[in-house]
Amino acid sequence: METVPDITMWSMFAHATILVKLVMFALIGASIWCWAIIIDKTIQYRRARAAATQFDHAFWSGEPLDQLFDQIAGTPHGSAEVIFVAGMTEWRRSHRQDGDLIAGAQARIDRSMDVAIAKEAGTLQKGLSVLATTGSVAPYVGLFGTVFGIMNAFIEIAQAQNTNLAVVAPGIAEALLATGLGLMAAIPAVIFYNKLSADADRIVAGWEAFADEFSTILSRQLDS
Repeated sequence: METVPDITMWSMFAHATILVKLVMFALIGASIWCWAIIIDKTIQYRRARAAATQFDHAFWSGEPLDQLFDQIAGTPHGSAEVIFVAGMTEWRRSHRQDGDLIAGAQARIDRSMDVAIAKEAGTLQKGLSVLATTGSVAPYVGLFGTVFGIMNAFIEIAQAQNTNLAVVAPGIAEALLATGLGLMAAIPAVIFYNKLSADADRIVAGWEAFADEFSTILSRQLDS
């Protein structure tokens, strides 16, 4: 009776060449790294939205801004509070001892909040480039492993001088496993990169809208 070749995921990996195994290890590692980033960013964005909503309620509650600033200046929680503290800090620094404002206060306040937004946005978007890189590169890395694996399979077929499907199939299946791992890493990376990038843009847009509203309030006080 003809022996049926063992074609399981583990056997295909075990019989693959060293180079193809390295490709598979790299793709599995990239996939784990991407999922770690996806989970971390999902939690981070949920917290950022919750913190922004909580601060928004406090900001529009009618409480005096100076009092609100004194409450959160020491330990701001969330990016919205950090932006507010940056603006209020520059607002207070722009006052002379006699109570008058130093010229150019509005521009300095706006720049302070813009710098705070840029820093918070950088933290928010950190790691997304890994998803973008994995999504674009992983399929080609997997294809490289497949090409090399199929080439090696055909060499073995030529040496054995046997084109029976039972002999050909295991080597080709081993090679195609690399392509499958490449797609397994790339597809979630692309999907979640697009989703998380859009979520980050919406969160940053909310910060910018708040900064504009806060700047308008301070501008009224400057004009009065």
